[in-house]
Amino acid sequence: MKQKIALIAFGGNALLPDNLRGLQEEQMRNAQQAARLMVHVVHKGYELIIVHGNGPQVGNLLIQMEEAVTKIPPFTLDICDAMTEGSMGFMLEKAIINELRTRSIDKEVATIMTQVVVDRNDPAFAEPSKPVGPFYTKYRAQILGKEKKWTMVEDAGRGYRKVVPSPRPIDVVPKWIIRDLVAAGRIVVAAGGGGIPIIINGRGLFEGVEAVIDKDYVASLIAREVKVDLFIILTGVDRVFLNYGTPEERPLDTLTIARAKEFMDQGQFPRGSMGPKIEAAIEYIQAGGQEVLITSAGHLKAALLRRSGTRIVSAQEENR
Repeated sequence: MKQKIALIAFGGNALLPDNLRGLQEEQMRNAQQAARLMVHVVHKGYELIIVHGNGPQVGNLLIQMEEAVTKIPPFTLDICDAMTEGSMGFMLEKAIINELRTRSIDKEVATIMTQVVVDRNDPAFAEPSKPVGPFYTKYRAQILGKEKKWTMVEDAGRGYRKVVPSPRPIDVVPKWIIRDLVAAGRIVVAAGGGGIPIIINGRGLFEGVEAVIDKDYVASLIAREVKVDLFIILTGVDRVFLNYGTPEERPLDTLTIARAKEFMDQGQFPRGSMGPKIEAAIEYIQAGGQEVLITSAGHLKAALLRRSGTRIVSAQEENR
Protein backbone atom coordinates (compact mmCIF):
# COMPACT_ATOMS: atom_id res chain seq x y z
CA MET A 1 0.00 0.00 0.00
CA LYS A 2 1.41 3.39 -1.06
CA GLN A 3 2.17 5.63 1.88
CA LYS A 4 0.52 9.07 1.81
CA ILE A 5 2.90 12.01 1.34
CA ALA A 6 2.42 15.56 2.58
CA LEU A 7 4.47 18.62 1.70
CA ILE A 8 4.50 21.61 4.06
CA ALA A 9 5.69 25.05 2.97
CA PHE A 10 6.25 27.86 5.46
CA GLY A 11 8.10 31.17 5.53
CA GLY A 12 11.45 31.98 7.08
CA ASN A 13 9.69 34.27 9.56
CA ALA A 14 8.34 31.13 11.25
CA LEU A 15 11.84 30.79 12.73
CA LEU A 16 12.63 34.50 12.84
CA PRO A 17 9.54 36.73 13.30
CA ASP A 18 9.85 40.51 12.94
CA ASN A 19 9.35 41.05 16.67
CA LEU A 20 12.46 39.07 17.68
CA ARG A 21 16.10 40.14 17.74
CA GLY A 22 17.31 37.30 15.54
CA LEU A 23 19.28 35.48 18.20
CA GLN A 24 20.36 31.91 17.48
CA GLU A 25 18.58 30.78 20.65
CA GLU A 26 15.33 32.36 19.47
CA GLN A 27 15.51 30.59 16.13
CA MET A 28 16.26 27.27 17.80
CA ARG A 29 13.23 27.63 20.06
CA ASN A 30 11.04 28.47 17.07
CA ALA A 31 12.45 25.47 15.21
CA GLN A 32 11.33 23.30 18.13
CA GLN A 33 7.81 24.72 17.87
CA ALA A 34 7.78 24.08 14.12
CA ALA A 35 9.07 20.53 14.71
CA ARG A 36 6.07 19.71 16.91
CA LEU A 37 3.75 20.60 14.02
CA MET A 38 5.82 18.70 11.47
CA VAL A 39 5.86 15.56 13.60
CA HIS A 40 2.12 15.90 14.21
CA VAL A 41 1.63 15.55 10.45
CA VAL A 42 3.85 12.44 10.50
CA HIS A 43 1.78 11.11 13.41
CA LYS A 44 -1.32 11.55 11.21
CA GLY A 45 0.11 8.96 8.82
CA TYR A 46 2.03 11.00 6.23
CA GLU A 47 5.56 10.84 4.90
CA LEU A 48 6.80 14.41 4.87
CA ILE A 49 8.64 16.97 2.75
CA ILE A 50 9.37 20.40 4.24
CA VAL A 51 10.04 23.55 2.20
CA HIS A 52 10.86 26.73 4.12
CA GLY A 53 11.57 30.36 3.32
CA ASN A 54 14.75 32.22 4.30
CA GLY A 55 13.96 35.91 3.79
CA PRO A 56 14.94 37.22 7.25
CA GLN A 57 17.91 34.87 7.54
CA VAL A 58 19.51 35.61 4.18
CA GLY A 59 18.82 39.32 4.68
CA ASN A 60 20.73 39.26 7.97
CA LEU A 61 23.58 37.36 6.34
CA LEU A 62 23.87 40.01 3.61
CA ILE A 63 23.96 42.72 6.28
CA GLN A 64 26.74 40.87 8.12
CA MET A 65 28.75 40.65 4.91
CA GLU A 66 28.33 44.36 4.19
CA GLU A 67 29.53 45.22 7.69
CA ALA A 68 32.63 43.05 7.20
CA VAL A 69 33.26 43.99 3.56
CA THR A 70 36.60 45.70 4.31
CA LYS A 71 37.91 42.54 6.02
CA ILE A 72 36.30 39.55 4.26
CA PRO A 73 35.17 39.35 0.60
CA PRO A 74 31.38 38.96 0.47
CA PHE A 75 29.57 36.08 -1.21
CA THR A 76 26.91 36.38 -3.89
CA LEU A 77 23.23 35.82 -3.11
CA ASP A 78 23.15 32.26 -4.48
CA ILE A 79 25.98 31.25 -2.12
CA CYS A 80 24.15 32.96 0.75
CA ASP A 81 21.06 30.92 -0.13
CA ALA A 82 23.18 27.77 0.13
CA MET A 83 24.54 28.89 3.49
CA THR A 84 21.08 29.47 4.93
CA GLU A 85 19.80 26.19 3.48
CA GLY A 86 22.47 24.48 5.54
CA SER A 87 22.07 26.48 8.76
CA MET A 88 18.27 26.42 8.78
CA GLY A 89 18.25 22.78 7.70
CA PHE A 90 20.42 21.94 10.69
CA MET A 91 18.13 23.77 13.11
CA LEU A 92 15.04 22.06 11.71
CA GLU A 93 16.71 18.64 11.47
CA LYS A 94 17.88 18.69 15.07
CA ALA A 95 14.53 19.92 16.36
CA ILE A 96 12.56 17.33 14.36
CA ILE A 97 14.86 14.45 15.36
CA ASN A 98 14.51 15.40 19.02
CA GLU A 99 10.72 15.60 18.70
CA LEU A 100 10.66 12.19 16.99
CA ARG A 101 12.79 10.75 19.81
CA THR A 102 10.45 12.28 22.40
CA ARG A 103 7.53 10.50 20.74
CA SER A 104 9.47 7.25 20.22
CA ILE A 105 9.09 7.48 16.44
CA ASP A 106 11.94 5.80 14.54
CA LYS A 107 12.56 8.07 11.56
CA GLU A 108 15.51 9.85 10.00
CA VAL A 109 15.63 13.42 8.68
CA ALA A 110 17.70 14.68 5.73
CA THR A 111 18.32 18.19 4.46
CA ILE A 112 18.92 18.33 0.71
CA MET A 113 21.00 21.15 -0.77
CA THR A 114 18.58 22.05 -3.54
CA GLN A 115 19.47 23.80 -6.77
CA VAL A 116 16.45 25.15 -8.67
CA VAL A 117 16.63 25.84 -12.39
CA VAL A 118 15.17 29.07 -13.76
CA ASP A 119 14.98 30.20 -17.38
CA ARG A 120 17.82 32.59 -18.18
CA ASN A 121 15.39 34.35 -20.56
CA ASP A 122 12.72 34.76 -17.88
CA PRO A 123 11.29 38.33 -18.20
CA ALA A 124 12.02 38.85 -14.49
CA PHE A 125 15.72 39.25 -15.27
CA ALA A 126 14.95 42.37 -17.32
CA GLU A 127 13.01 43.93 -14.42
CA PRO A 128 14.61 43.16 -11.04
CA SER A 129 12.08 43.98 -8.34
CA LYS A 130 12.88 42.02 -5.15
CA PRO A 131 14.78 44.09 -2.55
CA VAL A 132 17.42 42.17 -0.59
CA GLY A 133 20.00 42.91 2.04
CA PRO A 134 20.98 46.17 3.78
CA PHE A 135 20.05 49.79 3.18
CA TYR A 136 22.79 51.92 1.63
CA THR A 137 23.47 55.63 1.37
CA LYS A 138 23.02 57.15 -2.05
CA TYR A 139 26.78 57.46 -2.47
CA ARG A 140 27.45 53.83 -1.53
CA ALA A 141 24.57 52.67 -3.76
CA GLN A 142 26.03 54.53 -6.73
CA ILE A 143 29.44 52.92 -6.20
CA LEU A 144 27.95 49.41 -5.90
CA GLY A 145 25.73 49.95 -8.91
CA LYS A 146 28.75 50.93 -10.98
CA GLU A 147 31.24 48.37 -9.67
CA LYS A 148 28.99 45.33 -9.36
CA LYS A 149 26.34 46.21 -11.97
CA TRP A 150 23.66 45.95 -9.30
CA THR A 151 20.25 47.53 -9.74
CA MET A 152 19.74 49.89 -6.79
CA VAL A 153 16.46 51.55 -5.84
CA GLU A 154 15.41 54.08 -3.21
CA ASP A 155 13.20 52.41 -0.59
CA ALA A 156 10.58 54.65 1.06
CA GLY A 157 13.04 57.21 2.35
CA ARG A 158 15.01 54.62 4.31
CA GLY A 159 17.94 54.43 1.91
CA TYR A 160 18.87 52.47 -1.19
CA ARG A 161 18.66 48.71 -1.61
CA LYS A 162 19.77 46.16 -4.14
CA VAL A 163 16.93 44.56 -6.12
CA VAL A 164 17.16 41.19 -7.84
CA PRO A 165 14.84 39.29 -10.20
CA SER A 166 12.25 36.79 -9.02
CA PRO A 167 11.99 34.24 -11.87
CA ARG A 168 9.67 31.24 -11.88
CA PRO A 169 11.23 27.83 -11.12
CA ILE A 170 11.16 25.30 -13.96
CA ASP A 171 13.04 22.32 -12.51
CA VAL A 172 14.45 21.00 -9.24
CA VAL A 173 17.83 19.34 -9.75
CA PRO A 174 17.70 16.62 -7.03
CA LYS A 175 13.96 15.90 -7.35
CA TRP A 176 14.45 12.14 -7.74
CA ILE A 177 16.69 12.06 -4.68
CA ILE A 178 13.92 13.81 -2.75
CA ARG A 179 11.39 11.30 -4.09
CA ASP A 180 13.57 8.29 -3.25
CA LEU A 181 14.28 9.50 0.28
CA VAL A 182 10.59 10.08 0.98
CA ALA A 183 9.71 6.69 -0.49
CA ALA A 184 12.26 5.17 1.91
CA GLY A 185 10.46 6.76 4.86
CA ARG A 186 12.78 9.72 5.46
CA ILE A 187 11.58 13.20 6.37
CA VAL A 188 13.12 15.57 3.81
CA VAL A 189 13.90 19.28 4.19
CA ALA A 190 14.37 20.67 0.68
CA ALA A 191 14.47 23.89 -1.37
CA GLY A 192 15.11 26.11 1.63
CA GLY A 193 14.50 29.74 0.74
CA GLY A 194 13.05 28.67 -2.60
CA GLY A 195 16.24 26.83 -3.45
CA ILE A 196 19.55 28.01 -4.89
CA PRO A 197 18.74 29.68 -8.24
CA ILE A 198 20.71 28.42 -11.23
CA ILE A 199 20.48 28.76 -14.99
CA ILE A 200 21.75 26.45 -17.72
CA ASN A 201 24.32 28.49 -19.60
CA GLY A 202 25.21 28.41 -23.29
CA ARG A 203 27.51 25.41 -22.74
CA GLY A 204 24.77 23.42 -21.02
CA LEU A 205 26.34 23.82 -17.58
CA PHE A 206 24.79 24.97 -14.30
CA GLU A 207 25.54 28.54 -13.29
CA GLY A 208 24.38 30.25 -10.09
CA VAL A 209 22.50 33.54 -10.41
CA GLU A 210 21.49 36.24 -7.97
CA ALA A 211 17.72 35.94 -7.73
CA VAL A 212 14.92 35.17 -5.29
CA ILE A 213 12.63 32.24 -6.06
CA ASP A 214 9.25 32.18 -4.36
CA LYS A 215 9.21 29.20 -2.00
CA ASP A 216 5.51 28.50 -2.65
CA TYR A 217 6.12 28.07 -6.40
CA VAL A 218 9.05 25.72 -5.71
CA ALA A 219 6.99 23.79 -3.16
CA SER A 220 4.24 23.38 -5.74
CA LEU A 221 6.77 22.15 -8.32
CA ILE A 222 8.17 19.55 -5.91
CA ALA A 223 4.65 18.53 -4.87
CA ARG A 224 3.79 17.91 -8.52
CA GLU A 225 6.99 16.04 -9.35
CA VAL A 226 6.88 13.80 -6.27
CA LYS A 227 3.07 13.43 -6.55
CA VAL A 228 2.29 14.28 -2.95
CA ASP A 229 -1.20 13.66 -1.61
CA LEU A 230 -1.53 16.80 0.50
CA PHE A 231 0.11 20.19 -0.11
CA ILE A 232 0.03 22.38 3.01
CA ILE A 233 0.85 26.09 2.83
CA LEU A 234 1.30 27.77 6.21
CA THR A 235 0.76 31.51 6.30
CA GLY A 236 -0.19 34.27 8.73
CA VAL A 237 -3.98 33.75 8.60
CA ASP A 238 -6.07 30.74 9.51
CA ARG A 239 -8.05 30.83 6.24
CA VAL A 240 -8.15 32.47 2.82
CA PHE A 241 -10.51 35.46 2.84
CA LEU A 242 -12.42 37.39 0.22
CA ASN A 243 -12.27 41.18 0.62
CA TYR A 244 -9.51 40.71 3.19
CA GLY A 245 -9.15 43.56 5.68
CA THR A 246 -12.47 45.18 4.79
CA PRO A 247 -15.90 45.18 6.52
CA GLU A 248 -17.00 42.70 3.80
CA GLU A 249 -14.29 40.19 4.71
CA ARG A 250 -15.49 36.61 4.25
CA PRO A 251 -13.60 33.36 5.01
CA LEU A 252 -13.47 30.55 2.45
CA ASP A 253 -13.64 26.97 3.70
CA THR A 254 -13.40 25.27 0.28
CA LEU A 255 -12.30 26.74 -3.03
CA THR A 256 -12.25 25.09 -6.45
CA ILE A 257 -9.52 26.04 -8.90
CA ALA A 258 -12.16 27.56 -11.20
CA ARG A 259 -13.35 29.87 -8.44
CA ALA A 260 -9.78 30.55 -7.39
CA LYS A 261 -8.93 31.73 -10.92
CA GLU A 262 -12.05 33.88 -10.97
CA PHE A 263 -11.12 35.57 -7.71
CA MET A 264 -7.53 36.04 -8.92
CA ASP A 265 -8.86 37.87 -11.99
CA GLN A 266 -10.90 40.09 -9.68
CA GLY A 267 -7.76 41.07 -7.77
CA GLN A 268 -8.82 39.36 -4.56
CA PHE A 269 -5.42 37.80 -3.95
CA PRO A 270 -2.60 40.39 -4.29
CA ARG A 271 0.74 39.30 -5.69
CA GLY A 272 2.57 40.50 -2.62
CA SER A 273 0.62 38.32 -0.19
CA MET A 274 -1.87 35.54 -0.97
CA GLY A 275 -1.48 35.60 -4.76
CA PRO A 276 1.56 33.31 -5.12
CA LYS A 277 0.05 30.81 -2.67
CA ILE A 278 -3.17 30.58 -4.66
CA GLU A 279 -1.26 30.29 -7.95
CA ALA A 280 0.96 27.57 -6.48
CA ALA A 281 -2.16 25.71 -5.33
CA ILE A 282 -3.81 26.00 -8.74
CA GLU A 283 -0.71 24.66 -10.53
CA TYR A 284 -0.54 21.68 -8.17
CA ILE A 285 -4.23 20.77 -8.56
CA GLN A 286 -4.15 21.23 -12.35
CA ALA A 287 -1.24 18.78 -12.54
CA GLY A 288 -3.31 16.10 -10.84
CA GLY A 289 -2.76 16.99 -7.18
CA GLN A 290 -5.44 16.04 -4.72
CA GLU A 291 -5.76 18.76 -2.11
CA VAL A 292 -4.14 21.99 -0.92
CA LEU A 293 -4.61 23.22 2.63
CA ILE A 294 -3.88 26.87 3.42
CA THR A 295 -3.87 27.82 7.09
CA SER A 296 -1.72 29.21 9.91
CA ALA A 297 0.63 27.23 12.11
CA GLY A 298 -1.66 27.73 15.08
CA HIS A 299 -4.64 26.27 13.22
CA LEU A 300 -2.88 23.40 11.44
CA LYS A 301 -4.07 20.67 13.79
CA ALA A 302 -7.69 21.86 13.50
CA ALA A 303 -7.30 22.25 9.72
CA LEU A 304 -6.17 18.64 9.36
CA LEU A 305 -9.49 17.72 10.99
CA ARG A 306 -11.32 20.07 8.57
CA ARG A 307 -12.27 22.43 11.38
CA SER A 308 -10.22 25.34 10.08
CA GLY A 309 -8.19 26.40 7.06
CA THR A 310 -9.11 26.67 3.39
CA ARG A 311 -9.09 23.59 1.16
CA ILE A 312 -8.40 24.10 -2.54
CA VAL A 313 -9.63 21.24 -4.68
CA SER A 314 -10.68 20.33 -8.21
CA ALA A 315 -14.33 20.74 -9.21
CA GLN A 316 -14.73 16.96 -9.17
CA GLU A 317 -13.55 16.81 -5.55
CA GLU A 318 -15.98 19.56 -4.51
CA ASN A 319 -18.93 17.68 -5.98
CA ARG A 320 -18.23 14.45 -4.11
